[in-house]
Amino acid sequence: MVDLTTTYLGLTLTSPIVASASPLWEHVENIEKAAEAGAGAVVLFSLFEEQITRERDALLHHLTHGTETFAEALSYFPEPTSYHAAPDAYLKLIQTAKQRVNIPIIASLNGTTNGGWVSFAKFMQEAGADALELNLYNIPTDPMQSPAEIEANYAAVVREVCANVSIPVAVKISPFFTNVAYTAREFVEAGARGLVLFNRFYQPDLDIENLEVTPNLVLSKPVEQRLPLTWIGLLYGRINADLAATSGIHDGYDVIKAMMAGANVAMMTSALLKYGIGVMRQALTEMHEWLTERDYHSVTQMRGALSQLHTPDKSAFERVQYMRMLNTYEVGQG
Repeated sequence: MVDLTTTYLGLTLTSPIVASASPLWEHVENIEKAAEAGAGAVVLFSLFEEQITRERDALLHHLTHGTETFAEALSYFPEPTSYHAAPDAYLKLIQTAKQRVNIPIIASLNGTTNGGWVSFAKFMQEAGADALELNLYNIPTDPMQSPAEIEANYAAVVREVCANVSIPVAVKISPFFTNVAYTAREFVEAGARGLVLFNRFYQPDLDIENLEVTPNLVLSKPVEQRLPLTWIGLLYGRINADLAATSGIHDGYDVIKAMMAGANVAMMTSALLKYGIGVMRQALTEMHEWLTERDYHSVTQMRGALSQLHTPDKSAFERVQYMRMLNTYEVGQG
């Protein structure tokens, strides 16, 4: 029997497939289905800094509105139980999920500034989250802000979060840094136990008839796995952190590729949204059959086997690969 157990962020997972952040996990019943389908862990949808700020501002407004009039205005104060804002519901979801399933629940926090929202990471920990994924989803648009300043701000956010919680923290980053390897090392030095590669930026579309900017959600395709595969293969064994592959993970063979590049886990979102939560069960079957046919006893045996560290041609991950591809491409090849 092949052992599919892996470790991620110091946690022992029964499988290397992690159900990553998506609207599916707004309902605890779906989290239960994910556990039954073989997910090693579930990453909850991100709680955004704006949601926390909005709740705080609304609370301040209700507590102070009208109090300057007369003493009876004290009765305007709403009871705490009347608040059902997103942050409170999020903490309740963590608590309920921990009661219902026996797999790790990883909370997700989207923060872009070094501020008071960090305290919410503590609340997530107190609610029972096994780990925290810090989702650095932010597009810098200030032409006067230097790359060094942007990266320093990100590192400061990671450092403050890690200093305020005892549960392990993973950082979900984009591939658009000038030097991904350097930035990855900075995040690890700031306290991150893991890196999630990579965040997908959802670009809006333009409605030329109604003159509007419209949201446009496009699910990932398997080909998108190649970018995280490349960087996981480059980072494996070179930084002291666990690695998670995300984007383009659709079946068991994609998970195998990710682990051979050096990932501890592979994260699924688009496949679950497109085919249903049960697709994880099929992916695990594919993995088990593939490993059995090749006499692997566990998934950890193959981890990093095709990373740069263990590949005879070290340059295969770098520029020579680009040159070889261009030199061997034939018109009409597809």
